[in-house]
Amino acid sequence: MQRVCVIGLGPIGNRHADLYQENPLSELVGVCDILHDRADAAAARLGVPGFYAAEEMLAALQPDICSVATGGEEYGSDHCVPTIQALEAGCHVLCEKPVSNVIADAEAMVAKAKEVGRCFGVDLNHRFNPAHRLAKQWVEEGRLGHLLFVNMSMWIMNPRESSPYFQIKALHPHTVDIMRYFCGNVEAVQCFAVKAPERKIWSTAQFNLRFVNGVVGSLTGSYDIARGHPMERCEVAGTGGRFVIEDIFREVTLYPAGSQEKTVYTEPSMWGGMRDFNDTFRERINRFVEQVEAGVAPEEIDGSGEDGLAAQKVLAAAIESLENETVVHVK
Repeated sequence: MQRVCVIGLGPIGNRHADLYQENPLSELVGVCDILHDRADAAAARLGVPGFYAAEEMLAALQPDICSVATGGEEYGSDHCVPTIQALEAGCHVLCEKPVSNVIADAEAMVAKAKEVGRCFGVDLNHRFNPAHRLAKQWVEEGRLGHLLFVNMSMWIMNPRESSPYFQIKALHPHTVDIMRYFCGNVEAVQCFAVKAPERKIWSTAQFNLRFVNGVVGSLTGSYDIARGHPMERCEVAGTGGRFVIEDIFREVTLYPAGSQEKTVYTEPSMWGGMRDFNDTFRERINRFVEQVEAGVAPEEIDGSGEDGLAAQKVLAAAIESLENETVVHVK
Protein backbone atom coordinates (compact mmCIF):
# COMPACT_ATOMS: atom_id res chain seq x y z
CA MET A 1 0.00 0.00 0.00
CA GLN A 2 1.45 3.34 -1.09
CA ARG A 3 0.90 6.37 1.13
CA VAL A 4 0.21 9.37 -1.12
CA CYS A 5 0.11 13.16 -0.84
CA VAL A 6 -0.98 15.74 -3.42
CA ILE A 7 0.57 19.19 -3.84
CA GLY A 8 -1.58 21.70 -5.74
CA LEU A 9 -5.36 21.55 -5.36
CA GLY A 10 -6.87 23.10 -8.41
CA PRO A 11 -9.27 20.97 -10.49
CA ILE A 12 -6.48 18.62 -11.65
CA GLY A 13 -4.99 18.19 -8.17
CA ASN A 14 -8.40 17.36 -6.74
CA ARG A 15 -8.85 14.83 -9.54
CA HIS A 16 -5.54 13.21 -8.59
CA ALA A 17 -6.63 13.03 -4.95
CA ASP A 18 -9.96 11.42 -5.82
CA LEU A 19 -8.28 8.79 -7.98
CA TYR A 20 -5.73 7.90 -5.29
CA GLN A 21 -8.58 7.43 -2.82
CA GLU A 22 -10.31 4.94 -5.09
CA ASN A 23 -7.12 3.02 -5.97
CA PRO A 24 -6.81 -0.17 -3.88
CA LEU A 25 -2.99 0.10 -3.90
CA SER A 26 -2.84 3.64 -2.47
CA GLU A 27 -3.93 5.59 0.58
CA LEU A 28 -4.31 9.37 0.37
CA VAL A 29 -2.81 10.74 3.60
CA GLY A 30 -2.49 14.50 2.99
CA VAL A 31 -2.98 17.45 0.64
CA CYS A 32 -1.23 20.78 0.26
CA ASP A 33 -1.75 24.14 -1.42
CA ILE A 34 -0.24 27.56 -0.75
CA LEU A 35 -3.77 28.95 -1.15
CA HIS A 36 -5.31 28.27 2.23
CA ASP A 37 -8.89 28.09 1.01
CA ARG A 38 -8.01 25.41 -1.51
CA ALA A 39 -6.07 23.36 1.02
CA ASP A 40 -8.83 23.65 3.62
CA ALA A 41 -11.62 22.77 1.20
CA ALA A 42 -9.82 19.72 -0.18
CA ALA A 43 -8.82 18.49 3.28
CA ALA A 44 -12.40 18.75 4.51
CA ARG A 45 -13.85 17.07 1.43
CA LEU A 46 -11.32 14.23 1.38
CA GLY A 47 -11.03 13.68 5.12
CA VAL A 48 -7.24 14.05 5.29
CA PRO A 49 -4.89 16.65 6.85
CA GLY A 50 -4.33 19.82 4.85
CA PHE A 51 -1.11 21.82 4.70
CA TYR A 52 -0.03 25.18 3.29
CA ALA A 53 3.67 24.31 2.78
CA ALA A 54 4.94 21.25 0.95
CA GLU A 55 8.05 20.81 3.07
CA GLU A 56 5.94 20.77 6.24
CA MET A 57 3.60 18.13 4.84
CA LEU A 58 6.43 15.95 3.53
CA ALA A 59 8.24 16.05 6.89
CA ALA A 60 5.10 15.34 8.90
CA LEU A 61 3.60 12.54 6.78
CA GLN A 62 6.60 10.99 4.98
CA PRO A 63 4.54 9.71 2.02
CA ASP A 64 5.73 7.13 -0.48
CA ILE A 65 4.29 8.93 -3.52
CA CYS A 66 3.62 12.59 -4.14
CA SER A 67 1.60 14.07 -6.99
CA VAL A 68 2.68 17.57 -8.01
CA ALA A 69 -0.32 19.24 -9.65
CA THR A 70 0.65 22.87 -9.22
CA GLY A 71 0.10 25.32 -12.09
CA GLY A 72 1.80 28.61 -12.83
CA GLU A 73 2.70 30.27 -16.11
CA GLU A 74 1.92 28.06 -19.14
CA TYR A 75 0.62 25.45 -16.66
CA GLY A 76 4.18 24.44 -15.78
CA SER A 77 6.26 27.11 -14.04
CA ASP A 78 5.46 25.96 -10.49
CA HIS A 79 6.38 22.28 -10.83
CA CYS A 80 10.11 22.36 -10.22
CA VAL A 81 10.45 23.36 -6.55
CA PRO A 82 7.81 21.00 -5.05
CA THR A 83 9.01 18.14 -7.26
CA ILE A 84 12.57 18.48 -6.02
CA GLN A 85 11.34 18.89 -2.43
CA ALA A 86 9.35 15.66 -2.71
CA LEU A 87 12.22 13.75 -4.32
CA GLU A 88 14.62 14.93 -1.63
CA ALA A 89 12.09 13.78 0.97
CA GLY A 90 12.32 10.26 -0.50
CA CYS A 91 9.07 10.26 -2.49
CA HIS A 92 8.35 8.84 -5.89
CA VAL A 93 6.82 11.73 -7.84
CA LEU A 94 4.11 11.99 -10.46
CA CYS A 95 4.18 15.49 -11.95
CA GLU A 96 1.58 17.19 -14.08
CA LYS A 97 2.49 18.14 -17.64
CA PRO A 98 4.35 20.03 -18.89
CA VAL A 99 7.13 18.72 -16.66
CA SER A 100 8.32 22.35 -16.68
CA ASN A 101 8.03 25.22 -19.13
CA VAL A 102 11.74 25.92 -18.51
CA ILE A 103 14.13 23.33 -19.94
CA ALA A 104 16.80 23.90 -17.28
CA ASP A 105 14.24 23.26 -14.52
CA ALA A 106 13.02 20.08 -16.22
CA GLU A 107 16.60 18.87 -16.53
CA ALA A 108 17.16 19.56 -12.82
CA MET A 109 14.05 17.56 -11.90
CA VAL A 110 15.12 14.57 -13.99
CA ALA A 111 18.66 14.77 -12.60
CA LYS A 112 17.40 14.91 -9.00
CA ALA A 113 15.24 11.81 -9.53
CA LYS A 114 18.28 9.93 -10.83
CA GLU A 115 20.43 11.18 -7.95
CA VAL A 116 18.01 9.96 -5.27
CA GLY A 117 16.95 6.81 -7.14
CA ARG A 118 13.23 7.53 -7.11
CA CYS A 119 10.61 7.00 -9.79
CA PHE A 120 9.64 10.19 -11.58
CA GLY A 121 6.62 10.16 -13.89
CA VAL A 122 4.72 12.81 -15.82
CA ASP A 123 0.98 12.86 -16.40
CA LEU A 124 1.23 12.22 -20.14
CA ASN A 125 -2.16 10.62 -19.82
CA HIS A 126 -3.09 10.39 -23.51
CA ARG A 127 -0.94 7.28 -23.96
CA PHE A 128 -2.60 5.43 -21.07
CA ASN A 129 -5.62 3.77 -22.65
CA PRO A 130 -6.41 0.47 -24.41
CA ALA A 131 -6.39 1.94 -27.93
CA HIS A 132 -2.84 3.25 -27.59
CA ARG A 133 -1.62 0.09 -25.87
CA LEU A 134 -3.04 -2.04 -28.69
CA ALA A 135 -1.52 0.19 -31.36
CA LYS A 136 1.83 0.03 -29.58
CA GLN A 137 1.56 -3.77 -29.58
CA TRP A 138 0.94 -3.74 -33.33
CA VAL A 139 4.09 -1.65 -33.84
CA GLU A 140 6.18 -3.93 -31.63
CA GLU A 141 4.86 -7.02 -33.42
CA GLY A 142 6.00 -5.54 -36.73
CA ARG A 143 2.51 -5.41 -38.20
CA LEU A 144 3.21 -1.97 -39.68
CA GLY A 145 6.49 -3.08 -41.21
CA HIS A 146 9.18 -0.42 -41.59
CA LEU A 147 7.73 2.81 -40.17
CA LEU A 148 7.44 5.69 -42.63
CA PHE A 149 5.29 8.53 -41.31
CA VAL A 150 3.06 9.79 -38.49
CA ASN A 151 0.32 12.40 -38.66
CA MET A 152 -0.98 13.86 -35.40
CA SER A 153 -3.57 16.50 -34.57
CA MET A 154 -5.19 17.90 -31.44
CA TRP A 155 -7.50 20.84 -30.91
CA ILE A 156 -9.48 22.31 -28.04
CA MET A 157 -10.99 25.69 -27.29
CA ASN A 158 -8.85 27.55 -24.77
CA PRO A 159 -9.48 31.31 -24.84
CA ARG A 160 -6.83 32.03 -22.22
CA GLU A 161 -4.17 34.55 -23.26
CA SER A 162 -0.80 33.85 -21.68
CA SER A 163 2.70 33.95 -23.17
CA PRO A 164 3.01 34.01 -26.98
CA TYR A 165 3.94 30.29 -26.94
CA PHE A 166 1.33 29.13 -24.42
CA GLN A 167 -0.46 26.83 -26.89
CA ILE A 168 2.79 25.22 -28.03
CA LYS A 169 4.18 24.64 -24.53
CA ALA A 170 0.99 23.66 -22.72
CA LEU A 171 -0.99 21.64 -25.28
CA HIS A 172 1.70 19.73 -27.12
CA PRO A 173 3.51 17.77 -24.42
CA HIS A 174 0.67 15.29 -25.06
CA THR A 175 0.89 15.16 -28.83
CA VAL A 176 4.68 15.02 -29.02
CA ASP A 177 4.68 12.28 -26.39
CA ILE A 178 2.26 10.19 -28.47
CA MET A 179 4.40 10.64 -31.57
CA ARG A 180 7.53 9.64 -29.62
CA TYR A 181 5.64 6.70 -28.03
CA PHE A 182 5.13 5.14 -31.46
CA CYS A 183 8.07 6.48 -33.49
CA GLY A 184 10.95 7.22 -31.12
CA ASN A 185 13.06 10.33 -30.61
CA VAL A 186 12.69 13.46 -32.72
CA GLU A 187 15.85 14.96 -34.25
CA ALA A 188 14.61 17.99 -36.21
CA VAL A 189 11.54 20.24 -36.30
CA GLN A 190 10.07 23.07 -38.30
CA CYS A 191 7.13 25.09 -37.02
CA PHE A 192 4.67 27.59 -38.48
CA ALA A 193 1.92 29.26 -36.48
CA VAL A 194 -0.93 31.75 -36.74
CA LYS A 195 -2.86 33.97 -34.38
CA ALA A 196 -6.60 33.55 -34.80
CA PRO A 197 -8.70 36.74 -34.95
CA GLU A 198 -8.68 38.61 -31.63
CA ARG A 199 -5.86 36.38 -30.32
CA LYS A 200 -2.51 37.66 -29.02
CA ILE A 201 -0.82 34.25 -28.75
CA TRP A 202 0.23 31.78 -31.45
CA SER A 203 -3.04 29.90 -31.03
CA THR A 204 -2.78 27.43 -33.95
CA ALA A 205 0.44 25.74 -35.05
CA GLN A 206 1.73 23.29 -37.63
CA PHE A 207 4.90 21.25 -37.05
CA ASN A 208 7.00 19.14 -39.42
CA LEU A 209 9.22 16.60 -37.69
CA ARG A 210 11.98 14.14 -38.58
CA PHE A 211 12.70 11.29 -36.21
CA VAL A 212 16.06 9.68 -35.45
CA ASN A 213 14.97 6.48 -37.20
CA GLY A 214 14.06 8.36 -40.38
CA VAL A 215 10.29 8.55 -39.83
CA VAL A 216 8.76 11.85 -40.93
CA GLY A 217 5.73 13.41 -39.31
CA SER A 218 3.31 16.29 -39.11
CA LEU A 219 1.51 17.76 -36.12
CA THR A 220 -1.35 20.25 -36.11
CA GLY A 221 -2.60 21.83 -32.90
CA SER A 222 -5.02 24.57 -31.99
CA TYR A 223 -6.57 26.43 -29.08
CA ASP A 224 -9.23 27.85 -31.41
CA ILE A 225 -11.67 25.00 -32.11
CA ALA A 226 -14.64 24.10 -29.94
CA ARG A 227 -14.79 20.63 -28.40
CA GLY A 228 -18.13 19.56 -29.92
CA HIS A 229 -16.41 16.81 -31.95
CA PRO A 230 -13.33 14.55 -31.66
CA MET A 231 -10.28 16.40 -30.28
CA GLU A 232 -7.35 14.18 -31.24
CA ARG A 233 -6.32 11.95 -34.13
CA CYS A 234 -3.16 9.90 -34.70
CA GLU A 235 -2.14 8.01 -37.84
CA VAL A 236 1.04 5.93 -38.09
CA ALA A 237 2.00 4.17 -41.33
CA GLY A 238 4.68 1.78 -42.51
CA THR A 239 5.43 -0.59 -45.36
CA GLY A 240 3.19 -3.25 -43.79
CA GLY A 241 0.14 -1.13 -43.02
CA ARG A 242 -1.12 1.76 -40.94
CA PHE A 243 -3.33 2.47 -37.95
CA VAL A 244 -5.58 5.37 -37.06
CA ILE A 245 -6.59 6.31 -33.51
CA GLU A 246 -9.67 8.49 -33.24
CA ASP A 247 -10.46 10.87 -30.36
CA ILE A 248 -7.72 9.68 -27.98
CA PHE A 249 -9.30 6.36 -27.02
CA ARG A 250 -12.60 5.95 -28.87
CA GLU A 251 -11.37 3.68 -31.64
CA VAL A 252 -8.23 2.35 -33.31
CA THR A 253 -8.23 0.74 -36.75
CA LEU A 254 -5.43 -1.30 -38.33
CA TYR A 255 -5.30 -1.27 -42.14
CA PRO A 256 -2.90 -4.03 -43.34
CA ALA A 257 -1.14 -3.30 -46.63
CA GLY A 258 -2.47 -5.28 -49.60
CA SER A 259 -5.58 -6.48 -47.77
CA GLN A 260 -9.24 -5.47 -47.84
CA GLU A 261 -9.66 -6.65 -44.26
CA LYS A 262 -9.10 -4.37 -41.30
CA THR A 263 -8.97 -4.79 -37.53
CA VAL A 264 -11.03 -2.38 -35.40
CA TYR A 265 -11.03 -1.89 -31.64
CA THR A 266 -13.83 0.30 -30.32
CA GLU A 267 -13.74 1.33 -26.68
CA PRO A 268 -16.68 -0.43 -24.96
CA SER A 269 -17.80 2.57 -22.88
CA MET A 270 -21.29 1.16 -22.42
CA TRP A 271 -19.84 -1.95 -20.74
CA GLY A 272 -17.44 -0.45 -18.23
CA GLY A 273 -14.70 0.83 -20.54
CA MET A 274 -13.35 4.35 -20.79
CA ARG A 275 -16.20 6.84 -20.75
CA ASP A 276 -14.51 10.21 -21.04
CA PHE A 277 -11.22 12.09 -20.86
CA ASN A 278 -11.18 11.86 -17.05
CA ASP A 279 -10.70 8.12 -17.33
CA THR A 280 -7.30 8.68 -18.95
CA PHE A 281 -6.16 10.26 -15.67
CA ARG A 282 -7.34 7.17 -13.82
CA GLU A 283 -5.39 4.87 -16.14
CA ARG A 284 -2.26 6.99 -15.83
CA ILE A 285 -2.35 7.31 -12.03
CA ASN A 286 -3.18 3.64 -11.58
CA ARG A 287 -0.23 2.70 -13.79
CA PHE A 288 2.19 4.84 -11.78
CA VAL A 289 0.99 3.41 -8.45
CA GLU A 290 1.10 -0.11 -9.87
CA GLN A 291 4.68 0.31 -11.08
CA VAL A 292 5.88 1.82 -7.80
CA GLU A 293 4.13 -0.90 -5.80
CA ALA A 294 5.78 -3.55 -7.99
CA GLY A 295 9.24 -2.05 -7.45
CA VAL A 296 9.80 -1.16 -11.10
CA ALA A 297 13.20 0.44 -11.71
CA PRO A 298 13.01 4.24 -12.11
CA GLU A 299 14.36 4.07 -15.65
CA GLU A 300 11.48 1.77 -16.65
CA ILE A 301 8.64 4.07 -15.58
CA ASP A 302 6.00 4.44 -18.29
CA GLY A 303 5.61 8.12 -19.18
CA SER A 304 8.74 9.12 -17.29
CA GLY A 305 10.26 12.46 -16.42
CA GLU A 306 12.72 11.87 -19.23
CA ASP A 307 9.80 11.42 -21.65
CA GLY A 308 8.36 14.71 -20.43
CA LEU A 309 11.73 16.44 -20.82
CA ALA A 310 12.20 15.05 -24.33
CA ALA A 311 8.81 16.44 -25.37
CA GLN A 312 9.66 19.90 -24.01
CA LYS A 313 12.96 19.89 -25.91
CA VAL A 314 11.07 19.23 -29.15
CA LEU A 315 8.74 22.12 -28.34
CA ALA A 316 11.66 24.41 -27.51
CA ALA A 317 13.11 23.60 -30.93
CA ALA A 318 9.72 24.32 -32.51
CA ILE A 319 9.60 27.75 -30.87
CA GLU A 320 13.11 28.50 -32.10
CA SER A 321 12.03 27.43 -35.58
CA LEU A 322 9.00 29.69 -35.45
CA GLU A 323 11.09 32.64 -34.33
CA ASN A 324 13.82 32.14 -36.96
CA GLU A 325 11.83 30.54 -39.79
CA THR A 326 14.25 27.64 -40.09
CA VAL A 327 14.62 23.92 -39.39
CA VAL A 328 16.01 23.35 -35.89
CA HIS A 329 17.78 20.25 -34.60
CA VAL A 330 16.58 19.08 -31.19
CA LYS A 331 19.28 19.52 -28.55
